Amino acid sequence: MRVSRIQAEQNRQTVIDVASRLFREHGFDGIGLKDLMKGAGLTQGAFYKQFASKEDLAAQASRRAMESAADRWTAATAANPGDPLGAVIEFYLSMGHREERMDGCPVAALGSDVARQGTEVKASFEVGIKAYLEVLGRMIARTENEETGEKAMAVLSTMVGAVVLSRVVNDPDLAKAFLDAAAEQVRDTVSV
Repeated sequence: MRVSRIQAEQNRQTVIDVASRLFREHGFDGIGLKDLMKGAGLTQGAFYKQFASKEDLAAQASRRAMESAADRWTAATAANPGDPLGAVIEFYLSMGHREERMDGCPVAALGSDVARQGTEVKASFEVGIKAYLEVLGRMIARTENEETGEKAMAVLSTMVGAVVLSRVVNDPDLAKAFLDAAAEQVRDTVSV
C-alpha cells in the first residue's frame, strides 16, 4: 500500500520523536533500527525511505531532544517568572528529572555518547547547548552584570554533572545529595 506524502511526513516526525526518547533511554548504540522503528509503529524497511542513515536519524532526534528540553526550561521559567533561574534549578536538579531518562535532558543522558558520534550529531547538541547557555546568561544577567558567559558555562556544567552523577548511583540519598549540592553551588556561583 502506497503512503501519501502527508502520511510519510507524519511517520517521519513520529520516528524522530520516538528516537529522541529511545536514544536518551538506551544510548545511540544501545538500540537498533528495528527496535526504533518498532517503537514508532513502523517497519524497518520504512526507515530507508525517510533517513540517509542511523546517524542522520540520530542528528535529527538529537535536535528534537534539545528542542524538547528547551521547551521544558521555558515552561519552568513561565511558571515562576519572578525567579526563572530558581525555577530551572528546582526542575532540573530534582529527583523527578533524575528519573526521566527518556524525557529528561539529552546532554545528561547522552553527553558521553555524543562525544563518540559524528559531526552532525555533535552539531545538533552544540546548537542546543548554546541555547541553554544563552537562556542561562539572560537569567544570570538579571542578578549579575559581569562574566555572565563564564558563569552560565559553570552553572550548566554543574547542573549536567550533578544529574549524571545522581543517575549513576543506586543510593537515592546520595543521588539527592548530588542534586542538592549542585543547586547550592549554582546559587552561590550566580550570587557572587
